[in-house]
Amino acid sequence: MGKKKKIILPHLPAGINVTDTHCHLDMISSGEDVHATVSRAVARGVAPIVTVGIDIESSKNAIRFAAQFDSVYATVGIHPHNVQELNDSSYVELEKLCRQPKVVAYGEIGLDYVKQYAPDDVQREHYARQVDLAKKMELPLVIHDREAHNDILHILKSRTPFPAGGVMHCFSGDWNLAIKVLDLGFFISIPGVVTFKKASAMQEVAQKVPLDKLLLETDAPFLAPEPLRGKKNIPEYILYTAKKIADLRDLSLEDLVRSTTKNALKVFNIPAADGF
Repeated sequence: MGKKKKIILPHLPAGINVTDTHCHLDMISSGEDVHATVSRAVARGVAPIVTVGIDIESSKNAIRFAAQFDSVYATVGIHPHNVQELNDSSYVELEKLCRQPKVVAYGEIGLDYVKQYAPDDVQREHYARQVDLAKKMELPLVIHDREAHNDILHILKSRTPFPAGGVMHCFSGDWNLAIKVLDLGFFISIPGVVTFKKASAMQEVAQKVPLDKLLLETDAPFLAPEPLRGKKNIPEYILYTAKKIADLRDLSLEDLVRSTTKNALKVFNIPAADGF
C-alpha cells in the first residue's frame, strides 16, 4: 500500500489574518476542547472568529465563548429549524442577549424549505419577526436560505432599508440571486463548498462578487472543504476556501484575505484596533 498523502494547509504570513465569519464552536467542541480549537486557529492566522447562535442555548454559549476568548465574537438568533420553540417571552430574552458584550450580529435566521423541521408559515412568521428585532437592535442580519430564495428576498425587501447591513450566509444560489442580494446592500459569504469540483455556480459567484462585498466562512463543523470533504470542519480550514477563491479571482492569498477580513470587521463593527 502507498503512503497516505500528507495534507498541507495554506500558510499566511505573520501579521495577516483571515476571519471566519460563521462557525458553531459549541458544536465543534464535542470531543475536542474549544480552547485548543480556537488557539490553533489563531496560531494559523484565523481571527476573529464569529460563533453563531441557532437557538437560545447556543446563543448563550456563543456569548460565553466571546467572553472567554479575545478572538471570538458572538451572534444571537433562532435558526428556522428551531422557530417552533419561540414565544413572546423568547423574544424578550433574545433582546436581552443582543445587548451582551461582543454580540456583533443577529442570526442565523431565515427559511429552510429542504428539511422543513418547522412548517413554512411558522418559519416565515418568525423570520420576519426576527428581522424586525435585528433592526430594532441595530444589528446586521445573518441569513440562512435553503431553497427559499423568493420568500427570503420578499420579506427582506418589505423591511428595507437595513442601515446595519447583513450577510447571506453560506450562499447557495446563482449569480442572478447574488445580484439581488447585493442590491439590498448585503455581503455574500462563501463556504468551503466552493472548493468542490461540481460547485460551478458558487465558483462563478465567488469570482464575480465585488471584492468589497465578499466574506469567507467555514460553517464549522459542517461543510469541510477539499481536501478534507466529509470530515469535521474547524475554523483553520477556512484557509483552503480562501486559497480556492484567491485562485479563482487571480489574486494572491494575502490580498484576498486582507480584503475579506476588512469586510468582516466592517459589517460586524469589530474594531481593527483589537489587533486583527
